[in-house]
Amino acid sequence: MRKRRCAAALLAALALSAPLMAQTFVYVSEANDGTIARYTLDEQTGALQLLGRTVTGGKVMPMALSADNHTLYTALRGTPLKLVSWHIDSKTGNLTRSSEIPASASYPWISTDKQGRFLLTASYDGDVVDVYRLAQDGNLTAPPVGHYKTGHAAHSAIIDASGKTVYVANLGTDRVLVLKLSPEGKLSALGHGFVDTTAENGPRHSVLSPDNRYLYNVGEMGGIITQFRREASGALIKVAETPSAVATQYHLAHGRERTADYRDTTPRIWAADIHITPDGRFLYVSERTSSTLSGYRVNPGDGRLRLAGSWVVEKQPRSMAISPDGRWLIASGEKSAVIGSYAIDRQSGALKRVGEAPAGGDANWVTVVSD
Repeated sequence: MRKRRCAAALLAALALSAPLMAQTFVYVSEANDGTIARYTLDEQTGALQLLGRTVTGGKVMPMALSADNHTLYTALRGTPLKLVSWHIDSKTGNLTRSSEIPASASYPWISTDKQGRFLLTASYDGDVVDVYRLAQDGNLTAPPVGHYKTGHAAHSAIIDASGKTVYVANLGTDRVLVLKLSPEGKLSALGHGFVDTTAENGPRHSVLSPDNRYLYNVGEMGGIITQFRREASGALIKVAETPSAVATQYHLAHGRERTADYRDTTPRIWAADIHITPDGRFLYVSERTSSTLSGYRVNPGDGRLRLAGSWVVEKQPRSMAISPDGRWLIASGEKSAVIGSYAIDRQSGALKRVGEAPAGGDANWVTVVSD
């Protein structure tokens, strides 16, 4: 009897301690330093703690997470161009290089499908989307199995939940391309192959609502959020536009495409990233000139956006990420010495700064991983 009581007590203790063992890690690519900073995120308070840095051997920028959360993919945009995968230690957050292949172009964006088959890449300089097959162990394989010429300045490519449709934000043509993805990784136009956004908006990043009903795209130069309804076929129909929340307040002129020789000092719209909470209730965009994040409440019926507020964050916020539980938003700034963590108010969507941690040079992509 006594042994049974002890065993029961031990099992109860283990059950109580299990949630405490779960870890949430944050990874931030530091382009100028060629490193990935590793942090823990306190799931109760939102506090960040720097664990260390992983040397990548190049100008590391975009990152993507595998469907099973076991592998982190990165693109190195220096010479030579590379794609590198890293095994994530679920207990410590440490990264171990697991595969490396030559990249066919310089990629400012990479993403994965939910089926764990492919890594998609978009090349702004190469005007192309490439598809790389992933091995069963998550490692990268070369050369690309899919290749699609996009027109000027492809900036991002995302895949729907079914893994059959790809949406490419094409900054230079003011279009979102709509492509079919075959089981072999080949890309082809779906219908007309594109939908238009407002002229000179400069489509940059897109996000799908968790229920896959809507796609939202933010324009880098116009700051307009374009909402599209997603048809059963994967086709998109434009339904609404939401103007920049900060352009008037900060006296920002319309943006321009920022090529390598860009020298204009006029304060202009320079939107960057867009994310939606896992429950689909709140959407956030970043604007780099004003160093702000703007948040919106999403109407559960028609997906329309209503401004919740705008907040000054890290300087020149290129990237952000939302924790899987939807409670915390992590923002990086290209010209900030820290990254910041923000609590998301569950009723209003308002952001409240709750923590920060040191960041390296040109902090770029943010990825959050939780068991």
